[in-house]
Amino acid sequence: MKVDSSNALQILLLIGGISILPAILFTVTGFTRILIVLSFVRSALGTQNTPPNQALIGIALFLTLFVMAPTITAIKKDAWDPYSKHEISTSQAISRGEEPLREFMFKQTSSQDLSLFVNLAHIQQPQTRAQVPTYVLIPAFMMSELKTAFEIGFLVFLPFLLIDLIVSSTLMSMGMIMLPPSFISLPFKILLFVLVDGWALITQSLVTSFH
Repeated sequence: MKVDSSNALQILLLIGGISILPAILFTVTGFTRILIVLSFVRSALGTQNTPPNQALIGIALFLTLFVMAPTITAIKKDAWDPYSKHEISTSQAISRGEEPLREFMFKQTSSQDLSLFVNLAHIQQPQTRAQVPTYVLIPAFMMSELKTAFEIGFLVFLPFLLIDLIVSSTLMSMGMIMLPPSFISLPFKILLFVLVDGWALITQSLVTSFH
């Protein structure tokens, strides 16, 4: 049976894409920021393994798909659809598919982080975005994502830290130094989080942080 070479190439590209999908998810999307912030929320609440890691990863994955939907749509329209119709070559499809991702990363990358990796790469200072190599843009984007995630995490921690301090000082003033403060503060932190609809606020903050 004769195998169409173009179909075989598409299958090969598909298998290769699946194998590097986790790396792509962590390095060129908002998945890392979302997952880190959700982990900060769990740590601030002090609920240990609740929600479990699988739940946090699932939430982060679908929030990432929601945030990246315009970029994914652009890649499908500009690169995948013409390639599947044999209107463009593989190299053209890769180039076209790269552009929406680069545009997304540029929006989320600070100029300071970009300049840092341009200097580390020992390349000529680019005058336009098109002159910035992708291998320089990706680590700069990842660094900016980590910074943004920790900034949001810091703001998440503040109200819960305040509750811990109030409970701890109250217990000390009552002479109950043997009672762990976290044992008392945990219900109050959960109650506060539920009353202010914390998950909705965190989700809204995460999504709007990409705009």
